[in-house]
Amino acid sequence: KIKKRTVEEERNTNKSQDANHGFAKLAMRDKFLIAFLQILLSLVTIALLPQVVKYFGLDIIMPGSASRRNYRSSLVSSMINKLNEEENLKKIVESGVWYEIPNLHIIQDVDIVSKFVQLSCDQETSEFIRHSAEQSDWLFTQIYQNIAKAFLGWFYTQTDINAILNRGSMFVLSRDQFTHLTDNFTGDSMIDLGAGDGKPTLSMAPSFSSVYATENSAPMRKMLAANNIQVLEVATWQDSGPFDLISCLNLLDRADNPLTILRSVKQALKSTGLLVVALVLPFRPYVESTVSHKPSELMDIQGKSAEEQLVSAVQIVQSLGFRLTKWSKVPYLCEGDLSQPIYHLTDYIMIFKNL
Repeated sequence: KIKKRTVEEERNTNKSQDANHGFAKLAMRDKFLIAFLQILLSLVTIALLPQVVKYFGLDIIMPGSASRRNYRSSLVSSMINKLNEEENLKKIVESGVWYEIPNLHIIQDVDIVSKFVQLSCDQETSEFIRHSAEQSDWLFTQIYQNIAKAFLGWFYTQTDINAILNRGSMFVLSRDQFTHLTDNFTGDSMIDLGAGDGKPTLSMAPSFSSVYATENSAPMRKMLAANNIQVLEVATWQDSGPFDLISCLNLLDRADNPLTILRSVKQALKSTGLLVVALVLPFRPYVESTVSHKPSELMDIQGKSAEEQLVSAVQIVQSLGFRLTKWSKVPYLCEGDLSQPIYHLTDYIMIFKNL
């Protein structure tokens, strides 16, 4: 018994020693890992410090700094430029130039000229501008988004990043502008092709019982679903038709196959339905999802001026079985950042009937 007890005590002692040795190895490994991370963090901090200092504009106050007189890329410079842009934005909004066609007289097609509708900056548009400018002043939010954007850019497209960070919302038409251009058109269903986060879709949605959309970006599809917009597959959306209204808001210059899309719209649109097209002019097609960023199908839009290109775009769409009823010019707005209170392009809205 004594011998057996001694053997068991030795085994327990050995186990304890093994356990202690194991804990000691883990502790040493953890200490090594912590030391390694501390060294790595220090090296990263040292490497990034000049960029961080430059970004915040602190380098311009450092004695002997080579960039004291040239600080274009600093945060300070961005904020100064933004103040200037805010003044310019105010003048642009007050002038009404976003909605005017000063060279309307150069359009020789009398039918197209007669269908122009002059819009203006209404309350909903003004509110989007005000909120965007206010949001662009959220310093720490903007800095965080810039840093996150730089990191996420290695793995996602710009569209995906905007959805992940909930930034870069677009504005095309207000609710009142939409009802004015469509003569209070209503129906059972509509679909917005390439809808993004769905914010522009919402100005049209109250006119229809069922609202659908397509979107390539998976993060954007989640945002559409969150807005109670039913997301259909890009390849098979036509199967859920026919629709009373189909919209292509700033899609045709960003799609790989714009002509195929328009032919699909023709098939999926009710005979009494409407097609709403928003197109940025001058026409500069760009496809985010392809390596060359060039579309495999090119809309052959001709002309040097925006007015000439508008006429060409109308002719292309009408040749596929549609008839223009109204058109207008509006700003295509996007939420701003530290550099700009808001981003804007010139958008042309065209309303077509199905023939």
